Amino acid sequence: MKISNGVEMLQLEFHGNIIYPTLLWDEEMAVLIDTGFPGQLEDLRMTMDTAGISFDKLKIVILTHQDFDHIGSLPEILQECGSNIKVYAHKLDKPYIEGELPLLKDGHLENPPKGRVDDTLKDGQELPYCGGIRVIHTPGHTPGHTPGHISLYLKQSKTLVAGDSMYSVNGIIGGIHAPTTLDMKAARLSLNKYLDLDIESTICYHGGLSKLNINDQIQKIISY
Repeated sequence: MKISNGVEMLQLEFHGNIIYPTLLWDEEMAVLIDTGFPGQLEDLRMTMDTAGISFDKLKIVILTHQDFDHIGSLPEILQECGSNIKVYAHKLDKPYIEGELPLLKDGHLENPPKGRVDDTLKDGQELPYCGGIRVIHTPGHTPGHTPGHISLYLKQSKTLVAGDSMYSVNGIIGGIHAPTTLDMKAARLSLNKYLDLDIESTICYHGGLSKLNINDQIQKIISY
């Protein structure tokens, strides 16, 4: 689904689960935010083709956090693209993504996905790609499981890529997913960072797009 010029919300299905990675692009490159489940490389390629973007244009991968459904196809992307891809993640999640430590949430997996992280991110950092991407460190989603959870603000389109910090249902932000959030106070503090942003659209990895009075919706969640 097109969000604005150069921003596409991808939709992938995996055994009944629907997830929504984000694709950005300009004349120079494409940027993929989160990679889906393992084995979804061809799904990513097809959805990019549908958006009119060749997979060969992909130069940057940004991971919001280490969960299985976000880093799953990273090994396949790296195998195919090699050094043509630069991978970013928060420094606190890097050792888990690279396999130095077992995934905190999905450590039970016999052969968990893993791949290199070329550069680490920190709160407030801005990446120069596709009109500017601001990094927002948003822990709270399963603390101890994803200490390096980040969200991303796409400055040009005023789009918030929320990762798993919130979920949405039928275009409305449903709030913080309580069953996977052990520290609601930390999660609400993370969401509080969004209130200073001028947000026109929010993409939740689980639930997809919301465009209706985003800041008002977030304020209600924090105040609940």
